[in-house]
Amino acid sequence: MYLLPSLFTMGNMFCGYACVVYAMRGEYETAAPFIGFAFALDMLDGRIARLMGAESEFGLQFDSLADVISFGIAPAVLSFAWGLNSLGRLGWAAGFMFVACAAMRLARFNIQGMSGSDKRYFVGMPSPAAAAVPAATVYAYPWGLFDYREALPALAMVLVPAILMVSTIRFRSFKTLDLRARQPYTVLIFIAAGIVAVATHPRFVLVVMAYSYLASAFVGMAITRFKYRGGRGQVSDSSLPVSTSEPPARDSAAR
Repeated sequence: MYLLPSLFTMGNMFCGYACVVYAMRGEYETAAPFIGFAFALDMLDGRIARLMGAESEFGLQFDSLADVISFGIAPAVLSFAWGLNSLGRLGWAAGFMFVACAAMRLARFNIQGMSGSDKRYFVGMPSPAAAAVPAATVYAYPWGLFDYREALPALAMVLVPAILMVSTIRFRSFKTLDLRARQPYTVLIFIAAGIVAVATHPRFVLVVMAYSYLASAFVGMAITRFKYRGGRGQVSDSSLPVSTSEPPARDSAAR
């Protein structure tokens, strides 16, 4: 057991717990950002483990358990307390479906990690990105939904990401993004612009980012089908997942 990566994982778990506590108090504007903090810690723990040469089976399993809390239970409780509770049993059933799909998504990722997979893509929506959809929505509109007619459309923000987590639709991972390339300036400019945008208009920008990533998979599928039907005979290799014999290192951002 290596202490530093595990501390980041524990911080991830704490953020999920804090989100649940504040959501139960009705402090949704305070609760929602904790999922974002958990997201950041989740990206860091795996990278720190690799830099230290501290990858371990314990770290992998501990990280998965933390992710179930932060990206499964926390967004489900937040969504239910924020508005789905006005739907009664339908609301809590939708919340449980999100938790169950997040757990299955993480279990499937662990199995795929053992067999090797294309690092350019995730199979199914990653649980942190799925959790970002309800979290960003609640953060943008933290006043809550008190009428079932308002809450019915909100079911989509829970059920759609839940289904996508256990689907076989590919989502871009950005893990192969190389900032050490000869001309990384374009990427750095986009990153800097994103940071400035989030800092100045966080509610709007975070919602756009969360839903844009959700929609990106469908856009990619449409482009791939268009190319295939355009008479090319087959889709180019760059648009298809490629299996690798090398098992990926522990990287919680891929979950």
